[in-house]
Amino acid sequence: MRIGEVAAKAGVSVRALRYYEEQDLLHSTRNRGGQRQYTADAVERVGLIRRLYSAGLPSSIVREVLSFAEAGGASPELVGLLTAERDRLDRQMTDLRDARDRLHACIAEAHRDGGPERPSGDGSPRDGRN
Repeated sequence: MRIGEVAAKAGVSVRALRYYEEQDLLHSTRNRGGQRQYTADAVERVGLIRRLYSAGLPSSIVREVLSFAEAGGASPELVGLLTAERDRLDRQMTDLRDARDRLHACIAEAHRDGGPERPSGDGSPRDGRN
């Protein structure tokens, strides 16, 4: 399949496919005219790449997960890798919640000091409509 066909079937841009190749996540060959040619399983692989990215995994981890997938399944190493990534995301989420809470406290303090906005319970500014 040519790059445009894979992009259309996978629901991604041609640019995304080129990026996946640059990251060594997707492979193609070239025909005599220099055009990229993909195997029939490229669309399925792109779907997996997209799911892994949407799970918050960086390219380096996606590459490793793909190599395990090519080998035929979920090895203990793959489970360990995914567990470590989940734990990393949990730490990031905690850090973001802490930063949001500090920002909320700053907004509340500014309000007490005469600022115009009133803090809401969820950390988002109110727009005056109730």
